[in-house]
Amino acid sequence: MDVTSFRTPGLGDQSHLLTHEGAGVLVDPQRDVGRFLDAAAERDVELRFVLETHLHNDYLSGAAEAARRTGAELVLPAAAAPAYRHTPAFHLEDLDGGAGLTVRPVHTPGHTPEHTSYVVLVDGEPVAVFSGGSLLVATAGRPDLLGPERARSLARLQHLSLRRLAALPPATELYPTHGAGSFCTASDAGRHTSTIGAELKDNPLLGVADAEEFADRLLADPMPIPAFYRHMGPANTLGVPPMPSVAVPELAEPAPGSHVVDLRPRSSQARGRLPGSYGIELDDDFGSWAGWLLPYGEPVTLVAEPGQDTAEAVTQLARIGFDDVRGVVRLPAGAGAPAYELAGLRDFAERLRRPGAQLLDVRMPGEREQVRVEGAVERFLPELFTEGVPDALDPARPVLVACATGRRASIAAAELTRRGYRPVVLTGAGIAELAETLRVSPAP
Repeated sequence: MDVTSFRTPGLGDQSHLLTHEGAGVLVDPQRDVGRFLDAAAERDVELRFVLETHLHNDYLSGAAEAARRTGAELVLPAAAAPAYRHTPAFHLEDLDGGAGLTVRPVHTPGHTPEHTSYVVLVDGEPVAVFSGGSLLVATAGRPDLLGPERARSLARLQHLSLRRLAALPPATELYPTHGAGSFCTASDAGRHTSTIGAELKDNPLLGVADAEEFADRLLADPMPIPAFYRHMGPANTLGVPPMPSVAVPELAEPAPGSHVVDLRPRSSQARGRLPGSYGIELDDDFGSWAGWLLPYGEPVTLVAEPGQDTAEAVTQLARIGFDDVRGVVRLPAGAGAPAYELAGLRDFAERLRRPGAQLLDVRMPGEREQVRVEGAVERFLPELFTEGVPDALDPARPVLVACATGRRASIAAAELTRRGYRPVVLTGAGIAELAETLRVSPAP
C-alpha cells in the first residue's frame, strides 16, 4: 500500500491517493481533479472509490467529477444525503476494494454531524485511517463552523470521535484532510501526517478525559471563519459543476460590472494601480483572501504584470466557487495611480517614533495576544472591509500598517487607498520584529 498526499497550502488542506496492487482510492479531492487523475494514470491504477469524509466548509469538492470521469464508486457519509447519486457510507459497513483491500467507514461526528473517517485494512489488518476533519496532527477539527448554537454539542461528539480513532493500533498511519494553515482546525496543526501512536503521545487533546473540559478547550479561542465558508457546504450538498477553464481573455480595461483584483507583487501595486481595485498579490492563499473579502461569486477582472501567469489565480478562485473571471488586464509596474509606500523595518520604526504617528495592526485577535505594539489601532483585515476604517485613524496623516509579514498589510493598504487614506506598509517583517526593534532601540 502507498499513499500520495496532495497539499493545497493556501487552504491548509490535503487530498490523498491510496494505491494497492493496481487499485486506487481517492480521498477528499478538491475541484481541480486533473492533478489527482493524472497521478492515478501515472501509477497505472484503476480508481475503485472516491471517498468524502464530510461536506466540506472550505472548498468545493471534486469528488463527483472524479467519480464521473473514472467510473469509480462515489462514497459519502450516510448522513450527508447530498442531492446526487452516491454510495452512503454506514458505520462499520465495509467496502471491498479487492486484492485484500478493505475500506471501513467509521462515524466520527464533531467537525460536522455526518463526518465519517475511513480505516484502510490490508488482509484484515488496519494500516491507515483517513480522518478528514476529526483527529488531526496535534489537534482536532473545529466544531463551530456550523454556528455557535451547535458548537458545544459537536465538540462533545468530537471528544468521542477522537477516542474512537485513538483505539486503532498505534502503528496505524493517520492521514487528515485539514492541517497547518486551515481555518478548519481548532488550533495550529503540526505535521501533515502522523500515526495513531504518535498522536497518543503528542496530541494534547487526547489527554483530556472529560467531554466538557474537552469542549471548553476546543471552543476557548476560536479562529475567525472566512466569509466564503458559508457558501461551501450548500454547494457541496447540491452538486458542484466541473472545473471551469483556467484560460481567460486579455482585456484592455476591466470588464464592466466586475470587481478588479490586482494580483501583481506588492512592489508593483504600491507604485501604481487601477483606482478602486482590490490588491491581493498572488500567493498560495490568494483565493482564500479573495473569497473572504470580495462579494461571493460575483464577476472578477484580474490585473497582472505583463507575462505573469494567471492560471494559478483562476484555479484558486474556482476552488471556492468564483467561476466568473471575465479576463485579465496587463499593467506594468508604475502604471496607474500611486497607491501606497513600502517601508523596511528600520525606516518603519523611525516613522512610528515621529510625533503624531499612527499604526494600524491588521492581524487576527489571537496573534495580538502574543505580542502587541503600544498605541496601535487594531482591526482584523476582513473587518476593515466590513466595518470600515477605525475612527481613531486620521486620513490627513499617513497610516502605518503592519501584520506578521507584510502580506495582509499590503491588502489593507489597497483598501485604505480606496477610502482616501495614505498608507505606509511594513514589508519583510511584522509586528513581532517591530516590537523588538522599538524595545532595543528607544528613541533618542
